[in-house]
Amino acid sequence: MMRGRILQINISKGGVPKMPVGSAFVSFERVDGDDWRHKDVHGGAQQVILMIAQENIDALKTSGFPVFPGALGENFTTEGLDYKTIRYGDVFKAGEALEFRITKRRAPCRTILVYGSSINEAIFDKAAHEHDWRSEKWGVSGFYAEILKEGSVKAGDTIERIKES
Repeated sequence: MMRGRILQINISKGGVPKMPVGSAFVSFERVDGDDWRHKDVHGGAQQVILMIAQENIDALKTSGFPVFPGALGENFTTEGLDYKTIRYGDVFKAGEALEFRITKRRAPCRTILVYGSSINEAIFDKAAHEHDWRSEKWGVSGFYAEILKEGSVKAGDTIERIKES
């Protein structure tokens, strides 16, 4: 069983950074209050949530990137989950009721280049691009998820994998 917590919930009207909120309702369409600037690429039923590990943000900071929770456009900044073991199809539960399924990894994005011209290379490599979970950078860029059961979440809520793919 993999279990961690939601360190921070983040939203924006589009673009980065996303700013923290104490709690949010997550519907089948979006995290309440959140939007996307490039709707042809972001959002949609398969990409309602983007989650990124605080541990990966810390590693990027150590490498000199000026990032912080919400900077990379994630809705959930998590702590305590091993992203190297997350696979497409894994199902997670957060808070009292929210359930979601991992649909894909986050691809490089020009929007986050504001944090450094080489940030995409720091979070993504050829193997990750080819969906190879053995990549050194598997999970560093975060994962998108679709909603299976709507619900409210708050900062500090437990997040756990309840089904492996």
